[in-house]
Amino acid sequence: MRRLAIAGVLLCLIVVSLGAYVRLTAAGLGCPDWPGCYGHLTPSGGDAANAPEAIAGRPYEAGKAWREMIHRYAAATLGLTIVLIAALALTTRREQRLSAPLPLALFAIVVVQGLLGMLTVTWQLKPLVVTLHLLFGMTTLALLMWLALSLPRGSWEATARAGPARAQSGGAADLAGARRLVRLGLAALAVQIALGGWTSSNYAAVACPDFPTCRGAWWPAADFRDAFVLWRGLNIDYEGGALAASARIAIHLTHRLGALVTALALTLAALAVLRRRGLAAARVRAWAVLAALALQLTIGISMVEKGFPLWLATAHTAGAALLLLATLALLRSLGASR
Repeated sequence: MRRLAIAGVLLCLIVVSLGAYVRLTAAGLGCPDWPGCYGHLTPSGGDAANAPEAIAGRPYEAGKAWREMIHRYAAATLGLTIVLIAALALTTRREQRLSAPLPLALFAIVVVQGLLGMLTVTWQLKPLVVTLHLLFGMTTLALLMWLALSLPRGSWEATARAGPARAQSGGAADLAGARRLVRLGLAALAVQIALGGWTSSNYAAVACPDFPTCRGAWWPAADFRDAFVLWRGLNIDYEGGALAASARIAIHLTHRLGALVTALALTLAALAVLRRRGLAAARVRAWAVLAALALQLTIGISMVEKGFPLWLATAHTAGAALLLLATLALLRSLGASR
């Protein structure tokens, strides 16, 4: 079970990064049908000679089709891994060694992810669906990480004896305060990931091509009212974005402010752990949070200053995933078991 959970974490990181790469290379509609590609299970079956251009009015492009289908293949492999985890949890539930709800929740999320993947294509990259697809992907990653951290490295008996002592070694007051701060940081990070998904799905990353200002001003004209309308109806092709420049600027500015709040919350949480001597066991993970945060901020700023190169934009999503994993590891090291 633990090996499967660790494999699931690594595979989910790949799937999330591939999803960002597909979106950034405008390959989200490389296969405008689902689950196949131009009516075939592989892009090679939908080559220029056989592909019906009537599907969503989009001609066949081999590069985009392959990128989209590789992402789907990886997601399907991840889904199979989670099915195996759920099956193992159900078959061992009578031994009461592992709570079944977490693996079953993972299975349910995978089903939802499949539905969102289909709607992402059939609803032509609707920002709300694309953002939810990212959020559920990150939720899958988080639950797999939590499962991997919760499973014992050695025997169940040894873990049961050692776990509570480590969890309470820092004193009740210090431990409770640190947990609250880390949970607050995790909540801020979740909101920031959602804002990042909304920024990307609305093609608002390039709305502010400079840093720290935006279009040469600290607060340029921005339409916040139109920026966060979640539902605009169907039959709209959102590839390339459908919002005015002022609305995209509003989204980008909100994402930058969210980054500031998240960085502050996570920094305070990590420092709170580092300052308490009784929480020495969690210090390595606190440093990991600070390192992941510094990496993500560096990627974000460099991405703007270098003109949004593809590799940095993809790394920005991967960096958010790594920061999420580091924060979860810190929370788990503080003895949070629920």
